[in-house]
This record gives sequence, C-alpha cells and structure tokens, in this order.
Amino acid sequence: MPKGYWVTTYRSIKDPAKVAAYAALAGPVMTEHGCRYLCRGPAAVAHEQGVKERVVVGEFPSLAAAIACHDSPGYQKALEVLADGAVRDMRFVEGVE
Repeated sequence: MPKGYWVTTYRSIKDPAKVAAYAALAGPVMTEHGCRYLCRGPAAVAHEQGVKERVVVGEFPSLAAAIACHDSPGYQKALEVLADGAVRDMRFVEGVE
C-alpha cells in the first residue's frame, strides 16, 4: 500500500504564539496516527510563486491514515487553537510506491 503525505506550506505567520500552541497539540496527534516528519522548518529557497516560510511534510502509513488524522478530534482541537495565527496551504498526496 502506498504511503500518504501531508504537505503544509505556510504563506504567512501572523501570530507565532498561536502557531507554537497549535504545534504542541498537533504534533502528538500526528505521531499517534503514524506520522513521521520528513521536514519541518523554513524553506531554504523559494522559486516561482513560492514563499520562504515554514514547510512541513509528514509521511503516514497511508493516505487514509493522513486524512483520518486531519479529521480526528485531537487535530481539530489543534486547528481551533491555531485559528487565524497563520495562512497555510495544506495538501494530502498518495505516494507512488
């Protein structure tokens, strides 16, 4: 079964304290759902329409596991804490193998 990838790019961070509070809640929930972080941090280089802001890529056992994590009560609580603290683009992608 192909792995699932959760890709989040931050367009802007409005409130770093809200982002930190979100991360404190979201990280353990994602780990519980089998997430292994492949990268977390600011982009080293941005081309085309890219923004040199935070990028997070998480690998899950499957696409279904990544989506279930996002839809879980624990992650939804983390989103409530984040609120308007950041503008993000989030995508879920199935791996090729």
